[in-house]
Amino acid sequence: MCLSIPGKLIEVTSQLDETFRVGKVSFDGIIKEVSLTLVPEATIGDYVLVHVGAAISTIDEEEAKKTFDLLKQLDELHELEDGEHNPA
Repeated sequence: MCLSIPGKLIEVTSQLDETFRVGKVSFDGIIKEVSLTLVPEATIGDYVLVHVGAAISTIDEEEAKKTFDLLKQLDELHELEDGEHNPA
């Protein structure tokens, strides 16, 4: 099953122009670098839905946390398992 996973944008790491950006997103301490091209409005601290390495939309913080917790309970976070864990 393909899922989009909510995470918090913690840093913009690369920006070629206003549209083509890359950033670091935290998924409960697991940090992944994702494309921000589809969410030019996203700023540090925003929650985004990430699918196949690209943020596809922004999401409300409360909804993001509910969704992430549900995915955790359903054991559907396998694609994050190879990620770098940074407790913060």
